[in-house]
Amino acid sequence: MTDQANTEQPDQSLQSRVERVLDTIRPYIQGDGGDIELVGVTDGVVQVRLVGACVGCMHAMMTLQSGIERMVKQEIPEIRGVEAVPF
Repeated sequence: MTDQANTEQPDQSLQSRVERVLDTIRPYIQGDGGDIELVGVTDGVVQVRLVGACVGCMHAMMTLQSGIERMVKQEIPEIRGVEAVPF
């Protein structure tokens, strides 16, 4: 019998870990009328899409760098950065 956790691909595992961190951040962003979607993780860089009130908000990049990126890198040291991707 195989263990499900051991059969998960490394990229999928990393993506799952990032999603869990984003799940802890998401309620704060939603409280301001926005949201965040995980687009993917490539070469240690998390790609997210800011939606809702975040689109066009002058504080969106500060939230991305000071909040989201800091928390993701703190929880998952192998992440090198977080970047926003357009629609």
